[in-house]
Amino acid sequence: MKYEFPQDFWWGSAASGPQTEGAADVDGRKPSVWDHWYKEEPGRFFNNVGPVNTSNFYYQYKADIQLMKETGHNSFRTSIQWSRLIPDGVGEVNPKAVEFYNNVIDEMLANEVEPFINLYHFDMPMSMQELGGWENREVVDAYAAFAKTCFELFGDRVKHWFTFNEPIVPVEAGYLYDMHFPNVVDFKRAAQVAYHTTVAHALAVKAYHALQQDGEIGIILNLTPSYPRSQNPADLRASHIADLIFNRSFLDPVTKGEFPADLVDILKEHDALPVYTEEDLAVIKNNIIDILGVNYYQPRRVKAKEYAAHPDAPFMPEHLFDNYEMPYRKMNPYRGWEIFERAIYDIAINLRDNYGNIPFFISENGMGVEGEDRYRTESGYIDDHYRIAFIQDHLKWLHKAMSEGANCKGYHLWTFMDCWSWANAYKNRYGLVEVNLDQDYKRTVKSSGRWYKALSDNHGFDA
Repeated sequence: MKYEFPQDFWWGSAASGPQTEGAADVDGRKPSVWDHWYKEEPGRFFNNVGPVNTSNFYYQYKADIQLMKETGHNSFRTSIQWSRLIPDGVGEVNPKAVEFYNNVIDEMLANEVEPFINLYHFDMPMSMQELGGWENREVVDAYAAFAKTCFELFGDRVKHWFTFNEPIVPVEAGYLYDMHFPNVVDFKRAAQVAYHTTVAHALAVKAYHALQQDGEIGIILNLTPSYPRSQNPADLRASHIADLIFNRSFLDPVTKGEFPADLVDILKEHDALPVYTEEDLAVIKNNIIDILGVNYYQPRRVKAKEYAAHPDAPFMPEHLFDNYEMPYRKMNPYRGWEIFERAIYDIAINLRDNYGNIPFFISENGMGVEGEDRYRTESGYIDDHYRIAFIQDHLKWLHKAMSEGANCKGYHLWTFMDCWSWANAYKNRYGLVEVNLDQDYKRTVKSSGRWYKALSDNHGFDA
């Protein structure tokens, strides 16, 4: 069967500045929370590998953009590092950063690779975190000024902007589960961070639309469909609550301009309602997105609580539901994530039916594998046939959703080349292109990269 996609479909991949650029301590860049955390606790990072050099894109961007063409990209998403462009978070713009990002954007356009630019990918400047990060309303305004600066500097050429990548992740990882800096475990503070992030997003949307630069602006959300264990009302309620907290907490305000009433009720019940103003709520209401980026990796499966939480335990989302491990589920053992391709269809149909069929694209989808070197061929490249199968199986379900009217504009894989991945460092590899850390960041296209070129050239694939 032939799975055909539109001629103008976006084929590409996604990455971020902090995960690929390297050069973390040169040309005026100042520390982000990642540089600070690594300095304080290097043992929290896989194999003690920190964020200083990552994948060396800062120095190899021209050759990398040629490899994007070689692997079928007509578009590519990366991010501008706040700590590079405005090193103190506010104030002076770094001319070296302006030069670098101008060069990258111009090189992409010269090679017919459309730049998709994100403004925040977990990388709070340490100067801003010292003020309290997203808990501090001043940082919200500083971010809005940073966003406006980016639009003014690069908006004549960049026509696809995104305010945040996966904004729920800093909330979860940094303020609930002790996975990322600042390693807080406090639901109320997490709610404040989520609220202020939403305000910051809306202010950036407002600033972009005011400039009338003939482009579009959106946000990148990682949507994890919440599947109940059964159709029992208690399991259905558990699924609804998980969906509110982990999906609709951002999806509703950015598309509909308001937070779900059920979520607000939960926050009130548990004394976790953030400090807010009517003025900020009006900004959220009046500045919805033009396009949505959807990152999809795994589903969330839940069931009703079996045992009540300890009354003295800090309140957590899991006090309202239990996670459920479905028997015989297909797993990626390296990442510990379930592989459930149908969810990409369910997301698309949900957006079609409940969110006005908003234009969207798959902004991340990918498979991280540890120890890929064992798949190296005699010719020297990695035969990652498992990644090709993973992409195909997801695209089949995406194609079905589009055939049923879902308004999908493209598919971006995570990621173009193997990159540094936060506390996981280089544990798992995701790229179409291998990065050899032992040979001066040598790039080698994998089997998936060659296949991806054919996918793009043919606007689809035969299965």
